[in-house]
Amino acid sequence: QDPFTAFHLDKTLVRKYLSPLLIGELAPDQPSFEPSKNKKLVEDFRELRGTVERMGLLNPNPAFFILYLCHILMLDVAAWLTIWYFGASTVPFLFSAVLLGTVQAQAGWLQHDFGHLSVFSTSKWNHWVHKFVIGHLKGAPASWWNHLHFQHHAKPNCFRKDPDVNMHPLFFALGKTLSVELGVQKKKFMPYNHQHKYFFIIGPPALVPLYFQWYIFYFVVQRKQWVDLAWMLSFYIRFSLTYWPLLGLKGLLGLIILVRFIESNWFVWVTQMNHIPMHIDYDKNVDWFSTQLQATCNVHQSFFNDWFSGHLNFQIEHHLFPTMPRHNYWKVAPLVKSLCAKHGVEYQCKPLLTAFADIVHSLKDSGELWLDAYLHK
Repeated sequence: QDPFTAFHLDKTLVRKYLSPLLIGELAPDQPSFEPSKNKKLVEDFRELRGTVERMGLLNPNPAFFILYLCHILMLDVAAWLTIWYFGASTVPFLFSAVLLGTVQAQAGWLQHDFGHLSVFSTSKWNHWVHKFVIGHLKGAPASWWNHLHFQHHAKPNCFRKDPDVNMHPLFFALGKTLSVELGVQKKKFMPYNHQHKYFFIIGPPALVPLYFQWYIFYFVVQRKQWVDLAWMLSFYIRFSLTYWPLLGLKGLLGLIILVRFIESNWFVWVTQMNHIPMHIDYDKNVDWFSTQLQATCNVHQSFFNDWFSGHLNFQIEHHLFPTMPRHNYWKVAPLVKSLCAKHGVEYQCKPLLTAFADIVHSLKDSGELWLDAYLHK
């Protein structure tokens, strides 16, 4: 019930599509609550959900998202004007690349809002604008994002269910339990005891330019998502028409590679600071609230942190209420903290740089656990 409530705006419509999947109903004498879940915590969270709805915290402020889109478009125009006015020498070229990298990162946070149905009151409008923002402003497919991201939200940090931790075990040994298991099985796809070092090579700088950049085209063609492909091509056509006359072909290619490099570093550090240092294991089928709290943590609130992370510094609140517009996370945070305190659930919140450092520390720790198990167990 809790994931269903969290993900969908028009629940009546969704139930209509689900009705053919109904197999049967439990007999009155059968237990309807799984023993692996905390019943009192579930009840209290559902009460909190009701409070959130009554407070209007799921209602978006259109002005926030209009201004946010405007600031992205202004940065995009400023990047072009920089090269048009100052020329294609090194300093304006690099300055323009930084502006465009900022555009890509911030458009990434904005498309995330539309993808989670948190801007408009109807799913249809959110989906339409999502295609524009992720497709035309970023050159990526909405269908690909939806396919991966909702699996992540349903079972965050659950191995084989959350695609975001599929880097285990091919590239990284993640989580204390899984790392030891890998060592006991004598598996060594990479020298995991050095993963906190090679993370700086194959993680932040490489994910977008060397993997996402080509895989998204493979994804849309394989799944015949032609509308998404058209939106993606519109981004590359616009980018080429605006920068080719100023930079030439080599300059254009260099600019797009540098922009993707900046975007990739920004994206990986922000998205992984909330998850990699947290509990990673197989799915234990615990309640929704506990599942999200053990897999996510927050970063301190400030104007810069909110902007820099697209409000994903409130990752806990975002995971508990994925359709909540991000400008309301700070309002619900005290209520979530109170519920955590009542039930003895850890609510982690840390400084931004500490959160970044914890990614490296957790990789180092799990790598050492793997090595110890690999050599001695």
